[in-house]
Amino acid sequence: MDTALDLHSPLTEDELRRLDAYWRAANYLTVGQIYLLDNPLLREPLKPEHIKPRLLGHWGTSPGLNLLYAHLNRVIVARDLSAIFVTGPGHGGPALVANTWLEGTYSELYHHIPRDETGMQRLFRQFSFPGGIPSHVAPEVPGSIHEGGELGYALSHAYGAAFDNPDLLVACVIGDGEAETGPLAGSWLSNVFLNPARDGAVLPILHLNGYKIANPTVLDRIPAEDLHEMMRGYGYQPYVVEGDDPARVHQTLAATLDRAVDEIAEIQRRARSGGEVERPRWPMIILRTPKGWTGPKDVDGKHVEGTFRAHQVPVDEVRDNPAHLAELESWLRSYRPEELFDATGGPVAELAELPPTGDRRMSANPVANGGRLLRDLELPDFRDYAVDVKEPGAPMAGATGALGPWIRDVISRNPETFRLFGPDEVASNRLGAAFEVTDRAFVGSQVPGDDHLSPDGRVMEVLSEHLCQGWLEGYLLTGRHGVFTSYEAFIHIVDSMVNQHAKWLKVTRQIPWREPVASLNYLLSSHVWRQDHNGFSHQDPGFIDHVVNKKAEVVRVYLPPDGNTLLSTMDHCLRSRHYINVVVAGKQPAPNWLTMDEAIQHNRRGLGIWDWASTDDGEEPDVVLACAGDVPTLETLAAADLLRRHLPDLKVRVVNVVDLMRLQPPSEHPHGLPDSEFDTIFTRDKPVIFAYHGYPWLIHRLTYRRTNHDNLHVRGYKEEGTTTTPFDMVMLNDLDRFHLVIDVIDRLPGLRSRAAHLRQEMVDARQACRDYTRRYGEDDPRVAEWRWIRETDPGVRSGQ
Repeated sequence: MDTALDLHSPLTEDELRRLDAYWRAANYLTVGQIYLLDNPLLREPLKPEHIKPRLLGHWGTSPGLNLLYAHLNRVIVARDLSAIFVTGPGHGGPALVANTWLEGTYSELYHHIPRDETGMQRLFRQFSFPGGIPSHVAPEVPGSIHEGGELGYALSHAYGAAFDNPDLLVACVIGDGEAETGPLAGSWLSNVFLNPARDGAVLPILHLNGYKIANPTVLDRIPAEDLHEMMRGYGYQPYVVEGDDPARVHQTLAATLDRAVDEIAEIQRRARSGGEVERPRWPMIILRTPKGWTGPKDVDGKHVEGTFRAHQVPVDEVRDNPAHLAELESWLRSYRPEELFDATGGPVAELAELPPTGDRRMSANPVANGGRLLRDLELPDFRDYAVDVKEPGAPMAGATGALGPWIRDVISRNPETFRLFGPDEVASNRLGAAFEVTDRAFVGSQVPGDDHLSPDGRVMEVLSEHLCQGWLEGYLLTGRHGVFTSYEAFIHIVDSMVNQHAKWLKVTRQIPWREPVASLNYLLSSHVWRQDHNGFSHQDPGFIDHVVNKKAEVVRVYLPPDGNTLLSTMDHCLRSRHYINVVVAGKQPAPNWLTMDEAIQHNRRGLGIWDWASTDDGEEPDVVLACAGDVPTLETLAAADLLRRHLPDLKVRVVNVVDLMRLQPPSEHPHGLPDSEFDTIFTRDKPVIFAYHGYPWLIHRLTYRRTNHDNLHVRGYKEEGTTTTPFDMVMLNDLDRFHLVIDVIDRLPGLRSRAAHLRQEMVDARQACRDYTRRYGEDDPRVAEWRWIRETDPGVRSGQ
């Protein structure tokens, strides 16, 4: 296996001594955070009262992280690099906190924790302590764009940060446990999408310390040659740094980093010299050192260093067991803190001078606080792309198809700060207009017949929702903008990732020095109601339910009913900051209801009465027909049409909801509609038949505090589906127009007997439509070709 061991020993004796001292200082600070409440510099013998009552944190990965951070500082200074550090094993949080304190950034941002003995004591006390900081590389840690609590996403975040950042080096540490996850395993091939001519570089570092919490890691136990060939197969040139002798490892790591950084520079020089861009073989490093290195060798007769027992707290009964207390003190004193910190408690001068300064510090690089670099997109006027709606319901046009030209021009106007992400679904979701001005990013080999592939492409397509999500998060957190388009059902694949991003956004709102970043925008299409080529496996609208669980200050959900409302919605989302915006829209030809001016006004309201579809004449209605989503809107309007034809005296109010969060009270969501306004629109005591895009119980959950909740009846998706026709699909779930009319009859007092014949007619109509599909394989034209006719047309209210 390739190694830099025999190249040379680049460190002078003095450089080696200072690097090792810096590493020892970081290790000391790491252990202190896990264990100590007081006596931070061991100026007196360690006592039980100096120890935290609850010992929390992870030691095992930390010495390796400290080693890498110190050596990366060396190459940054030597080459004046702009670099950030992505910590896959984010449970090594105390290591990163230690390094940011050593280089001064932590004290600059948290003035109550200066670089002196008082600051060190506070640094130690706050770690994993009530009212303090969490145990991982959380948003509170300067320089972090990746918490690393949930494993699998470090490398995709790193590549997302490198896209369109030509001068950036992203050092990405990947834990060997994390390397077993599916998302991380897929992330190695991100290099196929990295253009060395215009993007930055990612240096993956596999931290191979051999163990997880209680088990060996797979990559540590496969033959070394197999691991080497696996990395080569992924397109990397692996270099190995291994050992347990500090001096030897220091020299090897220094030589290896020098070689890797030089190779990266040469790759970029060749690509930027004007020739054809080809996929290079990027360097990566395998660091094989003992887990819990420099910690206790044995505790209570059991081997610790280099085993799974070093993962968290190697010595755990320190307050109550004198032998453990002595073991901890010996461990701490092995770092010789008196050589590392001066009389004030700050790092001695030669250590303070070792790291980079200013924004060259990895913890102070503005790229890792992307809001500092964020600039507004230059957005074309979405009104210029309007669907020409002369009458409600005309013309028939797919909403995402109407959006496509606008997205195309967003890409054209923002060639370095906007990308479109999708798992091979951009064209399928009718956004193919983007390919009029750009291609799919691809640095791999091409063959005749390939369509729109280029190293310079702005569309990021790979058949991995995990990669799309991770790339986009890394791109956003480093100051850029993007949209993730996906099939609605399969966005569930990133449920857990969006959880983590929502937590990041929630926490960073509370950190004064963290600047807001661009919103994470989902455009979900090929949705539950129109899976024409597919079936039950592709039918699931539950991502909305999942997202709504997150903090109200972070989450927004939009269900535009047509093309113009979608255009207005996406313009709003791309201007927003620090949200997760979920937009669900159809791609198939469908009626368009609102002019652009009407769509803008409707979106500003979030929900509203559609007077042109209502028959209450501005008075209190007998019944409210509410809808959210494009297909529910179509079925609701068709039901309203049936009611005005067959029950012309019935006062029907049609309400459309585009901003789902308007249904909540303002106490629960900042978009929530005040109770007085909600009651005015939905009434205090009249039946409300609500046709909803997703699972019905979400509407009940959002509205359960409302006055009229007891009269709310919701129709939506109830997990019935198959490969069938559009109208058969809504009938399977009782969302069809005929069933909505039946619901009105059943729930309006006094109407059931008076409208018995109409009810039977609706039951018969459902059966007739079902029979038609079974016989002809398509929907009955009387349903499929239905169009809205304004009530001014003769005969509409006479029932003709």
